[in-house]
Amino acid sequence: MPFSPFCTRPTARHVALALGTAAWLAAGVVQAQSATQRYPITPQQRDTAQQVAQAGVALSELAPNAPSSHTVQRGDTLWGISGLFLKSPWRWPELWGMNLQAIRNPHLIYPGQKLVLDTSSGRAILRFAQDSTGGVPTVKVSPRVRSESLADSAIPALSPQQIEPFLTEAIIADQDSLGDAPRIVAAQEGRVLLSRGDRAYARGLTGYGTQGTALSMDPGEPRAFRVFRNVTPLKDPTTGDVLGYEAKFLGRATLVRPEEMRETPGSGGKSTLELVPATIDIVQTKEEIRAGDRLLPEPPRAFRNYVPTAAPADVNGQVVSVYGNAVTYAGQSQVVVINRGTEHGLQPGHVLAVLLNSTKVTDTTDKQRVQIQLPGERNGLMMVFRTFERVSYALVLEIADGVTVGARVISPNPSP
Repeated sequence: MPFSPFCTRPTARHVALALGTAAWLAAGVVQAQSATQRYPITPQQRDTAQQVAQAGVALSELAPNAPSSHTVQRGDTLWGISGLFLKSPWRWPELWGMNLQAIRNPHLIYPGQKLVLDTSSGRAILRFAQDSTGGVPTVKVSPRVRSESLADSAIPALSPQQIEPFLTEAIIADQDSLGDAPRIVAAQEGRVLLSRGDRAYARGLTGYGTQGTALSMDPGEPRAFRVFRNVTPLKDPTTGDVLGYEAKFLGRATLVRPEEMRETPGSGGKSTLELVPATIDIVQTKEEIRAGDRLLPEPPRAFRNYVPTAAPADVNGQVVSVYGNAVTYAGQSQVVVINRGTEHGLQPGHVLAVLLNSTKVTDTTDKQRVQIQLPGERNGLMMVFRTFERVSYALVLEIADGVTVGARVISPNPSP
């Protein structure tokens, strides 16, 4: 019931309705601010957008079949929307710049909004579709409790389901540091292999409690752990140098009872110290777990938004390995390790072009049967999502043929 201007005094119901409306509007502001914090804009991205916004984008930069309009749908990504309008999906700041006045933050584009491509000026400009009054469409709201967060409905750069599992699974570790991590030492009823729902025992101490750190349940100590197996060296395909050690993710475990040194009475009135390992429950398994596997604290979940942008023009690397057991070829949406990292200027969000391996063939049209070197043609695109000093993990976004170990990766905008 709306508040009537003819009421001489608002009733308790009117006051409650007004307060509820104010609270809902305040919550919306907080959610929008939260989304902006989750999806930040870098100064470089903003500068690019502002430059493009002044003149628009050349028509030659549009995708051959760029639509005249697109209504944002659930499941859309900035990568996908950019690919509809532009030849190069990683050039998202230009898509944003084409509509800078209306889209203050490109991460805050929502389902239901309609984007219209305007080429009447000879340059490409992307706008929101206007309503009958000439303004940006108005979304009608009512003062009721909404269970869906605005922050969660914003369109991401890429589908988070493709990357989030690898943020905690993939780890490049020092061989010695993983060797010092707590380890599983035994299972109930003498079991050799552990799976979800099993109980096991682990130790952080070594010897008779003289070295290492005990698994504790004191305030502030970790209770959730990831389980890893011994590290595997990642070698450069060309030089053979060890670039790092990849730990194999097996599952997750929860600490139920802490590790301790218990004093027990012995013969002759003398007491002895007895080692009592910590009790853990296996709560998730990707592969079967066994004694000797290591525990690392579960990191806090990070809400990350990966904004695709071209890698530095001088980047020239190779694929080191394909993530997963006995996987030789990586297809679309699979993860690979490359031999370039932070020391080479790579950051999460950098897009790389994948090249087919250059091969030598015999020119059968030449009587001399000359050997010629075929160039490595572009095979697809991948995006870096996690970086270490000398290696990075990348997600294959587009691919024509499978990606193999040794395949070259370069910037999609290489230096001349």
